Amino acid sequence: MSTLEKTHIQLGYIPLLDCISILWAKHCGYFDELGLDVTLVKEASWASLRDRLAFGLLDAAHCLSGILPAASIGTDHIGIPFQTPLVLSVNRAYISLSQKLCFELGITHNDTAKEVAAKVMTAIQHGQNIQLAHVFANSIHHFCIREWLALADAELTQSIKLRILPPPYMVEALNNQVIDGFCVGEPWNTQGEVLGLSQIVASSQDVIPEIADKVLAVTKEWATAHPNTLKAITQAIQKAQREIKTMQNFSQIWALLTEYEVLQFECSDRIHVQEFYKIQNIIRNLIDDTAIPKVEDFEWLIQQMEKWSNVQVNHAELKNLSQQCIIQL
Repeated sequence: MSTLEKTHIQLGYIPLLDCISILWAKHCGYFDELGLDVTLVKEASWASLRDRLAFGLLDAAHCLSGILPAASIGTDHIGIPFQTPLVLSVNRAYISLSQKLCFELGITHNDTAKEVAAKVMTAIQHGQNIQLAHVFANSIHHFCIREWLALADAELTQSIKLRILPPPYMVEALNNQVIDGFCVGEPWNTQGEVLGLSQIVASSQDVIPEIADKVLAVTKEWATAHPNTLKAITQAIQKAQREIKTMQNFSQIWALLTEYEVLQFECSDRIHVQEFYKIQNIIRNLIDDTAIPKVEDFEWLIQQMEKWSNVQVNHAELKNLSQQCIIQL
């Protein structure tokens, strides 16, 4: 094997289901097998993770896909480009509303995503103060909630102010009546339902294309300086991804999700059974068979930034800007 440029690695993550391949690679010793001493670092928010990755406090990270093109086009105000060799999840977010709001607006489980959006937008048009949140300005979650609301009223959607909260705080904020709904990755939507606080009203798959959600990210400078190390990190996570995709017994996965505070509610084949198998299904299908980043995904993300965040983009440079987000190992 080629010599590793660095062996002691700080690898950041946010507690979500799609960090599981990183947790599993660490648990099973796949990093160790390739000569890597990996320390997993739980981050409080996507903003802190991005900044710590940009300035070298993290070597690599479980990262929102939208952070990469935002850096590529210079809208993150940091100016440090990121790259990815590996997709960790594809379009696995959900939109949840408080059960109280669902009752007030007559939202039922039989309503389509468009029908729910129409009820919410009608209430907003009539002056009701409905506070919705997502996880980060440059994320599929932001664009998903905008596109969802736009199913009912695209013009009004442009002017709606949305809050930004870290994923682990969404359910708490809903419980404290700071917000009325959110778009976030799992398991936080399911936790809200299990606690009787919220109701899932739409899947991102109902609203937006199959776009990469989380990726393994490093800075471009770090990737250039540590090609063999990055390849080893990627290979270890890929090995974990392949195992998880065909896994039958999830007991160890469940233990890991609990240990790393990704799951904070009881869920098994005896209690909250539907949620137990739903989460297993999500984990098995976080990625397709290749997990190779696609230029088209980053093109779509940049176009969404232009549409919803008033970002100015040179369309002649769109493909090149998107390509800069990907590193081929």
